[in-house]
Amino acid sequence: MPGDEDAQMELEEEGCSSDANPNKSSEKRKVYLPGSAPLEDNEELVHDPSAYVMLHEAQTGAPCLSFDIITDGEGNNRTGFPQTAYIVAGTQSNRANGNSIILMKASELHKTLREEDSDESDSESEEEDEDEESSSKTPKNPVMDFELIKHHGSVNRIRATSVSDKILAGAWSERGKVTIVDISPQLHALADPSSVDPETRKKKKKGVGEPIRPLYVFSGHKDEGYGIDWSTVQPGVLATGDCQRNLHIWTPSEDGWMVGKSLMGHTQSIEDLQWSPNEPNVLASCSVDKSIRIWDTREDPTSACKLTIEAAHGTDINVISWNKQEPLIVSGCDEGTLKIWDLRQFSSGNEVAILKHHLDSITSVEWCPQESSVFASSGADNQIALWDLAVERDDDKPTEPELKNLPPQLLFIHQGQTDIKELHWHRQIPGMVISTANSGFNFFKTISV
Repeated sequence: MPGDEDAQMELEEEGCSSDANPNKSSEKRKVYLPGSAPLEDNEELVHDPSAYVMLHEAQTGAPCLSFDIITDGEGNNRTGFPQTAYIVAGTQSNRANGNSIILMKASELHKTLREEDSDESDSESEEEDEDEESSSKTPKNPVMDFELIKHHGSVNRIRATSVSDKILAGAWSERGKVTIVDISPQLHALADPSSVDPETRKKKKKGVGEPIRPLYVFSGHKDEGYGIDWSTVQPGVLATGDCQRNLHIWTPSEDGWMVGKSLMGHTQSIEDLQWSPNEPNVLASCSVDKSIRIWDTREDPTSACKLTIEAAHGTDINVISWNKQEPLIVSGCDEGTLKIWDLRQFSSGNEVAILKHHLDSITSVEWCPQESSVFASSGADNQIALWDLAVERDDDKPTEPELKNLPPQLLFIHQGQTDIKELHWHRQIPGMVISTANSGFNFFKTISV
């Protein structure tokens, strides 16, 4: 990312969702569903303010196609506005030695200003809620502050964790290395800008990433990779998987980390990894070989794979997510299909639900941390979908014809980004989703969740 023009970062309220609106504002809006007829010359996609509690867009110069949300000290279950979020991301720049790990602080994230309702149907309570946001009718503009750390090569995927009093980031490089960096100093600088010395501040304005000595670099993978996940049960324990089917478990040691031998089982590239949210030695993985595997990492590498669904999908499985409250895993594949797996029935090889809406490959899935039946998915079709498994079809309820064929579990369709790569729910701000794409970041919260 370093470079004068790339160092510019913008954060603004933006319009991007599932309504098609003719340029003439007086004409009636209509719902636009992906896959329907292309927009006419006089039509454009705009967001419906009444569908969003909050919606903002950020630009970072060089695209960041992987990121993680950092748990901060601002408190849990935050529902008031404006909001603040801390993020770690990695750039994918074509420039030689031009990539960085970026620490971002997005603040003054205010509510979406809704259009005036001509029939004045808003309730008094809704008006009071909007008045609570600020004593001024016009909120401050959103703000993006950032810190840069130089990184060798593009960042394929990045994940953060807390170990003792440190915040660590693990970054997969396109050069086949996995690097662990202590990002605590940069986060402290974002939280308290006055602690940054003038010389460092000058470099930051020029977009120059600070050369930080990593805590550990592992070069033992035989290829680049994407699978990476920190255990939430065993602090500092990491799993990484590469495109040559190698899966390694990292254990903290006095000298950094001890990386074990590759666990044997997958026959093709490992695409995603997820540690069990409550079992310290249980890991799930998915692969281009179309299988989902459950591992006991205490076992010998040749016998660690305990459960396998060989043909979990008909095409490459790109992503999985392990529910933090229920024994469920959701998986997404190249053909755009999502499947829900109950671990209590995993050995049967039968999914408990199949969901089809995306028109292209699934690029990211994640369960909502506050609602066990809700998850989000993104696809190469430039859509983010919010789902609720608890919803059932009500055939007695009148439905608009164009919506009748949608899965009943589909709550919301978010659009406006191009080439969406990853999304995450904010663990401390209920209902808030952050997503990244070639076109930039979106920060949003819908009325659905």
